[in-house]
Amino acid sequence: MAAAIEVKGWCPGILRPMQSGDGLIARVRPWGGAIGLTEAKLLADAAQRFGNGHIDLTRRANLQIRGLGEASLNGLQDVVTTLGLVDRDARTEAVRNIMVAPLAGIDPGEAVDVRPLARALESGLATDPALHDLPSKFGFLVDSGGSVSIAGERADIALRAVGQAIALGLDAQSGTMWIGRTSPDAAVKVALAAARAFLDVRRDRRRLRDLDEQDLVGLRSTLAATLDGIDGDMSATSDRPLGVISLGINRFAVGVAAAFGRLEAHQLRNFATMAEEAGAADIRLAPWRSLYVEARDIVAARQLVESARDIGLIVEDTDPVLRIDACPGAPACRSSSVDTRHDARRFAALVFKGNVHVSGCAKGCARSTPADLVLVGIQGGEQGSYKVIRNGTTRDTPERTIAAEDAGAVFDV
Repeated sequence: MAAAIEVKGWCPGILRPMQSGDGLIARVRPWGGAIGLTEAKLLADAAQRFGNGHIDLTRRANLQIRGLGEASLNGLQDVVTTLGLVDRDARTEAVRNIMVAPLAGIDPGEAVDVRPLARALESGLATDPALHDLPSKFGFLVDSGGSVSIAGERADIALRAVGQAIALGLDAQSGTMWIGRTSPDAAVKVALAAARAFLDVRRDRRRLRDLDEQDLVGLRSTLAATLDGIDGDMSATSDRPLGVISLGINRFAVGVAAAFGRLEAHQLRNFATMAEEAGAADIRLAPWRSLYVEARDIVAARQLVESARDIGLIVEDTDPVLRIDACPGAPACRSSSVDTRHDARRFAALVFKGNVHVSGCAKGCARSTPADLVLVGIQGGEQGSYKVIRNGTTRDTPERTIAAEDAGAVFDV
């Protein structure tokens, strides 16, 4: 029988791992949203040596190494420390939640390279002890305003390049409120001021979108007074291209995804080696559980796509697996009574036009936004059962309950 659901309210780190059904989980937060190829290979080796070889790509564009033991954790920590990927203490690590546009610096649609801005934001969070009181799920995003945008992702505080300026956005219940713009030089100062303002009114709230209307309006007004207005449409594109991506004349990138965000150690190691052969300098992580690299030319890009396909990575954005979000499920997670990813692979072959969220429990770790169809694992039956929810999240009222082996019937709509 699965364990009772426990919502911890924090994310694991290297210095503060989290216990799960398959051992300890440790999260590696790349600096500036990218990881070097040598670092990627050494992390893959460490995941195999000290864990169970499973590496998850998270919704915050991090790497999560699973299956660690109390004894083997020290070995992984030593490797990560040597690679310079660890913060000075657990509190600093916990607040460094920054997503960066995966093609920042090479996206032909951007007017500002936001990578220095992201690094300055990381430094600001690390050096201000007051900001270490931010809840560990409080997050930032830095978007380049290019063709591959993360501005549609949810983050408490968003910075987005708009022409030569940087727009500031705050997360509300309805999504991001873009409240004004400033210069690239002032953007980090404004973002950190927004975080401090949240701390002043947060009480027991963990996210900006949890603030009541009065507090949110007050915070918005205070910040807007220091910003210029925003002209034009701030809606974000939702393009998540995979395969060969043109970056302009004779410049190319490659995007690949892992089914349900799960990489095996050998896949990461091989992909890093192949990316190096294609002329890449690093691997960029996207919050939709994909990896991006730059390639030297079209030939190298095409070869990398085929090689990635050969090792089991997804290279086409039309792959039906990509419309399904699924958490690790049983037996990896003690809160789950269903093997979510086994079932999700079955569901990917069925006819259904919308997106699907298969969750082992009501926590909904794989997806926080509504999905067209949500299957939530509950106790009962040898293989468990699912609650069926349409156009909602794992917390909404189900329309019925169905056995896991019969869940495919709900796709026949």
